Amino acid sequence: MNLSNRAILLNSDMGESFGLHSFGNDDALLGVIDTANVACGFHAGDPSGMRETVVNAVRAGITIGAHPGLPDLVGFGRREMKLTVDEVRDIVQYQVGALKGFLDAEGVELDHIKPHGSLYGMVARDEALMGAVCDVAEIYGVPLFGMAATAHEAVARQRGVPFVAEFYVDLEYNAEGGLIIARRPQPTPVERAVERTMLALEEGVALAVTGERIPMRFDSICVHSDTPGADLVARAIRDILTTHTSSPRKADHV
Repeated sequence: MNLSNRAILLNSDMGESFGLHSFGNDDALLGVIDTANVACGFHAGDPSGMRETVVNAVRAGITIGAHPGLPDLVGFGRREMKLTVDEVRDIVQYQVGALKGFLDAEGVELDHIKPHGSLYGMVARDEALMGAVCDVAEIYGVPLFGMAATAHEAVARQRGVPFVAEFYVDLEYNAEGGLIIARRPQPTPVERAVERTMLALEEGVALAVTGERIPMRFDSICVHSDTPGADLVARAIRDILTTHTSSPRKADHV
């Protein structure tokens, strides 16, 4: 099938090392992806890591978005919390503001906001909480990354906030189209990621773990840096996007 009329971005969550503890495939991914979602210190990352990730992303010629999460370093932001609308707005604004300081120091713009982990899931289901994230996106005038056909998209459209729909090749989907997020990242075989990507591109569906075909609209594909073998998966997806879509890597045109 000719998919050349589609332009799909490749993004990755990164900058998640903390203090003396380093992990992830950031260095290998920076030469492959179009945009980086940088952890802002609540679920992972720290000030020095944020600065280093921003500097390295600028050198790689890619765009940079904020990846704010729940204030839970021990749980890596993957344990839900009971938060009010004001609390969600405040923690997102605080984290985006922190990253914006490092972006300003390098003379580059904030590209987007993408909530992390359980915060991502919470605002996908709760329109009021998603409205709080939109409040912050409006302050900075940037798009939001999220999942199509959820409160992510519905509220962003209602508010007039630009929306970028995502597809995940290294996570499983449940029958309702929700993401299944393991507390510890599991490797995704490259061939499995390739199969998922081609099915989504050619037929517009993803397969749930229970076999259902889930409609899948997306403008960007995410590969998690903390997943073992993420660099190999990302390179395979980049090859697909270069071959089958109008999606040459942004940095190649800088």
